[in-house]
Amino acid sequence: MSTSFSSNPAAPASHFAEPRSADSSRLDLVNVRPWGGAPVDLAISEGFISAVEPHDPARPIPQDARLVDGKGLLALPGFANAHAHTDKSWWGKPWVSYGGEATTAGRIAHERAHRDELGIPGVEVSTAVMREYLRHGTTVQRTHVDVDLGVGLRGIEVVCEAVAGLDNTITTQIVAFPQDGVLRREGVLELLDAAAAAGADYIGGLDPATIDRDPVGQLDGIFRIAEKHGCGIDLHLHDGGELGAFQIELMADRTIRAGLEGKVNVAHGFAVGQLSPARQAALIERMAEAGMSMTTVSPLRVEPLPVRELLAAGVPVALGTDGFRDLWGPYGDGDMLKVALKFAQVSGLRYDEELTLALELATTVGAQFAGVASHNLSVGDRADVVLLEAENPMDALVRSPQRAVVIAGGKIVVAGGQLVR
Repeated sequence: MSTSFSSNPAAPASHFAEPRSADSSRLDLVNVRPWGGAPVDLAISEGFISAVEPHDPARPIPQDARLVDGKGLLALPGFANAHAHTDKSWWGKPWVSYGGEATTAGRIAHERAHRDELGIPGVEVSTAVMREYLRHGTTVQRTHVDVDLGVGLRGIEVVCEAVAGLDNTITTQIVAFPQDGVLRREGVLELLDAAAAAGADYIGGLDPATIDRDPVGQLDGIFRIAEKHGCGIDLHLHDGGELGAFQIELMADRTIRAGLEGKVNVAHGFAVGQLSPARQAALIERMAEAGMSMTTVSPLRVEPLPVRELLAAGVPVALGTDGFRDLWGPYGDGDMLKVALKFAQVSGLRYDEELTLALELATTVGAQFAGVASHNLSVGDRADVVLLEAENPMDALVRSPQRAVVIAGGKIVVAGGQLVR
């Protein structure tokens, strides 16, 4: 399909001509500016970037290739959502008023009481969420999927079916997530073990001290499963202050003992931002020794993570949406560019290199959290490209412009800001 896109916002955003070759696996994306640099031409073959050359208007395009003219638009790698809940949004459905108690336990109870009436989990639900991810340029995700006595492993099955139904345009890793607790419901550990045996990339946990009221027991149980199956651990930790820090220390000790360095993540981890400087530094050093990482959704009304200190110590950090428009709350739309902007704001970032860093955490760095080693518009990378009407990465971050074009795995999924698949 021969396609051209105008960088003039007053002009039509896209123009589709007759396909040059209906079954072509070659796509040439010309005149785009990766990270705001000089214009280049990208050759894409079999879903991967096969060549990156300085833009040359005279360069011949193979007759069997599709052509996308980027018209000098800013090019970024596809966004990476490192903390998603793809199984349980009511996006696309009529408005659902929140009616639960606004605590972690209250939100869990509210979700369990009402998810069935919304078809959660369901292929339609997960498909709607991921189509919104694609519309905003997200092509990589690590998604937590509820595993509990009510749904068993069905949530994982429907998310995988939805990913396949979208032609695997979103690279996906699965976290089997015990949203309702681990030890307080007999049989959940067995479900997590079954999920890991079936191929889940990670198993999760949730506030071992305040949900299960047995931090040693919960952590011993999930680390035992991770050791057995060789999967990773990604644990939600909302507990603050010293209680949260204590649990992170328990995780670090077990990570080193089990040889799981590089495979254990703390999601949220509010406690890290709530400690005295000396205590915080010691905890971050311990996390670095254990090869642990962190993901954040940059929530309001809590102390932000000390991202500069974490990164300086070698603790990787990535960003995620958490859930959006779900039974936990009505906010969010799945746009990782907005998440990166909020992260920059709550973290007090303002210099160009810091604003660019926020984008890197939401793209190249975040992709590593879903097993993608290289995700930076380089030769050999999966062809995940987002084109935006922006001067440079900083401009894109602070304005969050429409995603003019999104290419996912070499497939054009968005043109003119609209889904085309």
